[in-house]
Amino acid sequence: MRSSKDSSIEEISRYSAARHARPSLPHAFMIQLRVIYALLMREIHTRYGRENIGFLWVIGEPILFCAGVAIVWTAIRPSHEHGLQMTAMVISGYVPLTMWRHTYSRSIKAYEVNSSLLFHRLVTPLDIILARIILEAAGAILAGALVVAGALYLNYMEVPESWFFVYLGMGFCTFFSFGFAIILAALTERSDILEKAMAVFSYLSLPLSGAFVMTDWIPARYRWLLEYSPLANSIEMIRYGCFGMKVIPHYSVPFLLFSCTLLFMIGLYLTLRVRPHINIS
Repeated sequence: MRSSKDSSIEEISRYSAARHARPSLPHAFMIQLRVIYALLMREIHTRYGRENIGFLWVIGEPILFCAGVAIVWTAIRPSHEHGLQMTAMVISGYVPLTMWRHTYSRSIKAYEVNSSLLFHRLVTPLDIILARIILEAAGAILAGALVVAGALYLNYMEVPESWFFVYLGMGFCTFFSFGFAIILAALTERSDILEKAMAVFSYLSLPLSGAFVMTDWIPARYRWLLEYSPLANSIEMIRYGCFGMKVIPHYSVPFLLFSCTLLFMIGLYLTLRVRPHINIS
């Protein structure tokens, strides 16, 4: 019996043959979407297999991080700080942080470990990194939704004042995570030093994420550090959606649009030129 991974590879090969028939632009776009879907399925089966809960670990792993941190902080900290529920503060900050950290951690050397896929002419480095990032982002979002639902059910969190700003903030966080991850994927193929340095960077960058503090709570002379952080801006927007007029948010939609788009365009440029740096084995 053929494995699901083998089926995904064969599916990619069929799409590769179809590409050389010179399809129309909409048809070529649909073929590329199917390639990314096949890569997603391959990634799930390669990483999680079919044992235990299988692909549900895509959601289960982020849930363990988000729910674990929320439970610990709820247990050891006061129920409210600055008039805000501690559980809601932690969840609204740690879910976006988890998405960002998981997407970029999976982007490190993503091309090297999947280099054999590049023998299929239709598969590009962009397809490989998009499949990885989509999987991590979707897992973090679904895990966050389940953690929020549990907190609401147990009355550890109130219903957000504005779901629109919660969704908008998560959208910008996802956009930022995509841009950051594809840049990192391309750069780590060029530099082994950067690959090692990211472990240190991930911890040093925590204060700049705004995950556990509101920008308005820190001294005014240091606020610019968070105001120029796309991740902190996104989290501020999410918290404004959660708490409404109880907080003074510091975020800028034009800054988020500009910074996230710029990151994504730089990442796209680097990705389209990364293939000569990949050691295909």
